[in-house]
Amino acid sequence: MKLDKLTYTNLIVIGISLSTVFILIYNILYFNPILGYDAEAHYAYINYLSRYLPRDFRLPPMNETREFFNPPVGYLVPSIAQVICRNVIESSDFLSDCQQYYGKVTQVFQSFMYIATIFINLVTLKSINNSKKLINVSYLILISLLAVNYRTISMIRGEPYILFFMSIFLYLIYKHEKSGFEFNFKYIFYTGLVIGAIALSRQWGFLLFLPLIYLYFFKEFNLKYLKLWSLCATIGAALSSWFYIDLYRRYGSFTAFNHDFYGFSFSNQNFNFYVPNYEQIVYLFTKPIRPHLNNQFVSILYSDLWGDYWGYFTFTSRFLDIGRNQLLIGDYFARVNIISIFTTLLIITFCFFAYRANKQKFIIQYLNKAILFSFFGYLVFAIAYPDWTGDTIKSTYIIQLFHLAVFLASIYFSKLEEMNKKVFNTLITILFLIYVHNFQTYLSHFPLNYYYYP
Repeated sequence: MKLDKLTYTNLIVIGISLSTVFILIYNILYFNPILGYDAEAHYAYINYLSRYLPRDFRLPPMNETREFFNPPVGYLVPSIAQVICRNVIESSDFLSDCQQYYGKVTQVFQSFMYIATIFINLVTLKSINNSKKLINVSYLILISLLAVNYRTISMIRGEPYILFFMSIFLYLIYKHEKSGFEFNFKYIFYTGLVIGAIALSRQWGFLLFLPLIYLYFFKEFNLKYLKLWSLCATIGAALSSWFYIDLYRRYGSFTAFNHDFYGFSFSNQNFNFYVPNYEQIVYLFTKPIRPHLNNQFVSILYSDLWGDYWGYFTFTSRFLDIGRNQLLIGDYFARVNIISIFTTLLIITFCFFAYRANKQKFIIQYLNKAILFSFFGYLVFAIAYPDWTGDTIKSTYIIQLFHLAVFLASIYFSKLEEMNKKVFNTLITILFLIYVHNFQTYLSHFPLNYYYYP
């Protein structure tokens, strides 16, 4: 970038880019994946899978790990790293001694995958907006504000893979729309591969496919559309169905889970799950940390999206004496929640404007429906599998929802730069100041090189 090209927005982009690299490196050093959500169960999955590699491929049964229901893609990199480790180090307990190494390998890999996800989305947005510039400050600042990103990619989970494959999926949807859904075997094959990869990353990925079915019946009822997506789905199913058939064979359900299934009934959850009471509203903006919000769906998602409601970057139920500033962190998260009202309303408003201005485009229709299906699909799950501690309400689980919303919102936000530069720069400045204020939520608060293995 030449010196005379250093505009105000370019300086913001440079600041965000450099700070993102800093965040990723910092969290690799200061956060160990064993501190993550259900970490012991995820590590047990890896230990079982890697035990038989490379000669055999076996998925763990229920008695080996409570995460047995997860597809394997998110565990392949750490499992391969485990295999390499046990052939390099000398140890009397390879499964235990290699954990710290494959944990860090996974964090590094997922950090690069996160950067690749952002890059692919920038390419797609450039095409959608018919822009000459790849760098989109609107998208970069909105996506960087999501605190959930940095926790998710620091843990060993399948969600980072959903984000990566979803970015490719959006690009391919745009390409199919641009061609008028004409038969192109190369893109159909690629799309089938991505569908299979999403399905083998996390079960939440199926919520990304439902909008295509909905749009067929209500928007794109034609044979070209049906033929194209049927072929894509067939390839995807051929790659991924073996896992779900195996779940059904073992546990009697294609979507087995480690909680009891109560069926869908609004009565499964109490009234406060749907509508917060006065005490929960007060806590939302004074002490938004566990257990104050007490299984309140929207409030916990909101607090976990912008802050760290469950405390996995600052404190946890097992490590209250290790996380730093846990006595004061609730006050800080309260301020984060308050000022993030602005960011939340901006994203929702710009999603609405982007949809209203571009709803004739298929990709916009898809994004709109994917957001709705992701939110309400996750809500149905939380109702059908109730946990009265709220433990199943984590923004990481449905992180695709927030990335879809940011992607759609940034389409309008980018156009605002052309329509009203002064308003655009004002909003960018406000968001950057929020980013600076919220910066501590993006970082692990555990000591350097701290780790614990049970």
